[in-house]
Amino acid sequence: MDAAFVNDVLSLDWALLLFFVAMLAGFVDSIAGGGGLITVPALLAVGLSPAQALATNKLQSSGGSFTASVYFVRRGLISLKEMRFAIVMTFIGSAFGTLLVQSIDASIMEKVIPFLIMGIALYFIFSGGVSTDNDKKQKISLTVFACTVAIAIGFYDGFFGPGTGSFFAIAFVGLMGFSLTKATAHTKVLNCTSNLASLLFFVLGGHVIWVVGLVMMAGQFIGARLGSRMVVSRGQQIIRPMIVFIALVMSGKLLWEQYSHLLFS
Repeated sequence: MDAAFVNDVLSLDWALLLFFVAMLAGFVDSIAGGGGLITVPALLAVGLSPAQALATNKLQSSGGSFTASVYFVRRGLISLKEMRFAIVMTFIGSAFGTLLVQSIDASIMEKVIPFLIMGIALYFIFSGGVSTDNDKKQKISLTVFACTVAIAIGFYDGFFGPGTGSFFAIAFVGLMGFSLTKATAHTKVLNCTSNLASLLFFVLGGHVIWVVGLVMMAGQFIGARLGSRMVVSRGQQIIRPMIVFIALVMSGKLLWEQYSHLLFS
């Protein structure tokens, strides 16, 4: 990307657009995940290449997930000491996923993921297990969770990405027995970890457009803080419908991108 293009993107109009897009994405992502569904198309629309868009999105989303994580930790919803092994395993998984995606074709994942995300929406619609905001019976230990779920979803986030927050949330609810509020808080810590790991390797690859990403990060800080407060104050009342809505929109978008050609062939 040349200097003239960067200057054009960062004109006042573009800067404001990207700032508010990121703020909306940070708000949505801190509650239900799926913020990349908003920011990646915006980055592509202003002319970034796919690699630059994904890398720059990791920069700005890291700011939002970090802000939400700090807020939840300060409110006492997360113990970093208890989560440290899961954090390490998530980082390792994301690092390997980011390295792998740079060397193989991820098109198979693009065809399968919409159906998995739709499954998440259906789970939250029909499952009685998440009908209250109280903790349930824990099915596996946190160590087992770290060695299986955390590393696997971390790998997925580095390799592909859409729906990572929703996958973490459903795993915390279904396997760890967390309430939706507690699951959302813990999701942001691991999502932040996977974002930072992936960002590190994108930086090493030279794909990040720093000025654009930093403008959007400022919007992410504000949106994530507002969304995090809403999670704490309203909990189950807003998280469940937001997860369902974002999952359905995300799966619909991905299905359209992958299979719309069949309708017009």
